Amino acid sequence: MDPEAVRKHSALHAKPDGLVLQYGTAGFRTKAERLDHVMFRMGLLAVLRSKQTKSTIGVMVTASHNPEEDNGVKLVDPLGEMLAPSWEEHATCLANAEERDVWRVLMDISEKAAVNLQQEAFVVIGRDTRPSSERLSQSVIDGVTVLGGQFHDYGLLTTPQLHYMVYCRNSSGRYGEATIDGYYQKLSTAFVELTKQAFCGGNEYRSLKVDCANGVGALKLREMEPYFSQGLSVQLFNDGTKGKLNHLCGADFVKSHQRPPQGMEMKSNERCCSFDGDADRIVYYYSDADGHFHLIDGDKIATLISSFLKELLVEIGESLNIGVVQTAYANGSSTRYLEEVMKVPVYCTKTGVKHLHHKAQEFDVGVYFEANGHGTVLFSKAAEMKIKQLAKELEDKKRKAAQMLANVIDLFNQAAGDAISDMLVIEAVLALKGLTVQEWDALYTDLPNRQLKVKVADRQVISTTDAERQAVTPPGLQEAINDLVKKYKLSRAFVRPSGTEDVVRVYAEADSQESADSLAHEVSLAVFQLAGGVGE
Repeated sequence: MDPEAVRKHSALHAKPDGLVLQYGTAGFRTKAERLDHVMFRMGLLAVLRSKQTKSTIGVMVTASHNPEEDNGVKLVDPLGEMLAPSWEEHATCLANAEERDVWRVLMDISEKAAVNLQQEAFVVIGRDTRPSSERLSQSVIDGVTVLGGQFHDYGLLTTPQLHYMVYCRNSSGRYGEATIDGYYQKLSTAFVELTKQAFCGGNEYRSLKVDCANGVGALKLREMEPYFSQGLSVQLFNDGTKGKLNHLCGADFVKSHQRPPQGMEMKSNERCCSFDGDADRIVYYYSDADGHFHLIDGDKIATLISSFLKELLVEIGESLNIGVVQTAYANGSSTRYLEEVMKVPVYCTKTGVKHLHHKAQEFDVGVYFEANGHGTVLFSKAAEMKIKQLAKELEDKKRKAAQMLANVIDLFNQAAGDAISDMLVIEAVLALKGLTVQEWDALYTDLPNRQLKVKVADRQVISTTDAERQAVTPPGLQEAINDLVKKYKLSRAFVRPSGTEDVVRVYAEADSQESADSLAHEVSLAVFQLAGGVGE
């Protein structure tokens, strides 16, 4: 490790004056032209993290569902999970260091984290299809090599595929083979095995329209389709041949605007789904015979999957503990259906996938999906071993159920929420249960809800507790919300500060859309008055 070489290379990736960035759940994200220094420095940091953990670390260049002109970067820890919180702080510190301080900050981090600088380092890199991504991933490579790290550049990957590669490399191949072909083989084999059990006649459940947000998911799904085509035919839209990434399409657009993406023709009652730009989120939807649009979001995905898993566990007579993890944004109807009808315990965490992932790890089978369609199912090592053993030992019907569970384990990308893996699980479950998209949607009816944003001078004046469902400060705000909620039927509301901008996010639901809108408006006024609102 040569301080002079680091200084020289760092100067070629100089930090713009006055730019301050924060590493959050999504890593770093901003306009692509402001990120060169960050990419170089995250290459440096990945080497230190690799030395400290004696493992392969991943660096993904993506801004997910953000507009095409943005970009970003996130680091992937040894088991394919998000970067540890203490290292998020190191990342922020290094990204914001002045040019002359870069070496000193690197040495500080090494000391604080007890990094053995003699240890070898290995980093894997992936990127999405943004015009800026190739150049920025080159800056990451520059950072890795100047500190003497080894690297493998996978080129274009979905974010979940990079998580998968990291997990495979660190589990000595036990989790799967760390190649794109290994990923395709593992998921497709499990899908084809699972859907063999489906009894549905003809092809009524077998074709699906997929909006790929003009992102990397289109390339990867097209490559993968021959592997599973006997079980499912996919028709790709917004495949990147024309149209901008995430523009008027993709999971985030469909979820927030509650309408179909541009560039997709929908016939009534056809099953359709949308990925986001880096293929780590998925939402389903359809238009009914009257032309009304129906969104099937992460809550309904979690409900479908957890009820299927519970049925299989009952079938094999195993009392493995299953838990569904939601955030405060989950629709109240989904929580009630899971707890009262399915008898599945539900837990609430703070917003942000790392909180859900962490909580889900506490169960034998942990199901988590944010309402935005980001999620997966985690099986504990003990549960996985037990199920795969039972698939060999049990008699007839029970063995079949255990074998199906074993296939589901292989089908989920347990390293991260993965739109492709989730899509295959959903398609398998619908086929096995003989459910149409309308029957799935009809499991329960979402309570009408509304989300609003209130601009404030300083979002820090709002603090919350109880997984962000109760406001602690400013004084009087929670009391005001409680009084407003009492005026409406089946209602609840909460407020939370944004993680990235000086706004407060307001969520309200009630028995009618009119009531939900009215409650959201009244809560917003209370926030404006008590938490230092600015503007209109």
